[in-house]
Amino acid sequence: MQFLLLIYTDDAMLDALPEGEFDSRMKHCFENADDLRGKGTLVESQQLEAPSTAKSVRIRNGKLAVVDGPFAETKEMLGGFNLIEAADYDEAVRIAATFPWAQTGCIEVRAVRDMDAVRRRVGA
Repeated sequence: MQFLLLIYTDDAMLDALPEGEFDSRMKHCFENADDLRGKGTLVESQQLEAPSTAKSVRIRNGKLAVVDGPFAETKEMLGGFNLIEAADYDEAVRIAATFPWAQTGCIEVRAVRDMDAVRRRVGA
């Protein structure tokens, strides 16, 4: 079963880390990712650019609206993701807890829907 680990970070908490701590955490993340990839657990992992570079796209009443910045007004912003293979939510949560960003933000764990099943259901 696949799970998406959405990594939310709080810039204020990251800025408050002692000198060199961010780099130490990133190094740990890369080592952890390499280990998970070697076990066949990590499918994909990416960081996102700063929220200030984002565009939010909506269509309402047939009109396109593009707004600079992220959709949500929150302290924690989506900073990246990890697509993993896990037996169940318990295992996915255990894996999410190995990422240091849970200490300075939040890691949302979401099951990936079986799009082939949806495709069959809707006849596409």
